[in-house]
Amino acid sequence: MTRTSRRRSSRASTQATELALAVPQVITHRLARILAAGSQPNSRDKAEFKRMSSEKVAAFSESWMAMGTQMVRANQQVALSLARFWWNPWLGRMPSIGRHSKQMQSAALGVLTKGMAPVHRRAVANARRLGRIKPR
Repeated sequence: MTRTSRRRSSRASTQATELALAVPQVITHRLARILAAGSQPNSRDKAEFKRMSSEKVAAFSESWMAMGTQMVRANQQVALSLARFWWNPWLGRMPSIGRHSKQMQSAALGVLTKGMAPVHRRAVANARRLGRIKPR
């Protein structure tokens, strides 16, 4: 495993761990707030509920866009690598399948990491922000 792929793998696992810790905190806080608001939420509650829904849409839109962009980059790299692989015998070098499988794994991990980043960023920020708010 190369240094770059180890770093990317470490970043993905760190993001996943932080997300796994932040999401339950945010859900708990928001559900408690919804229950406390009842049928007559105040303006602060309404603003938080609106923010909650618009934030989710924005985070997942950014996530899909980041994954799509990363997928295009990965496809270009894989195409170039396959072209080199195809030409290697004519250039007097033996092609290596192992390198391509590592590249595919790295590309998939890159797409995952890029896709998780916007959701992670918002969830961790919300956990911090909502943790500072005192319950009614």
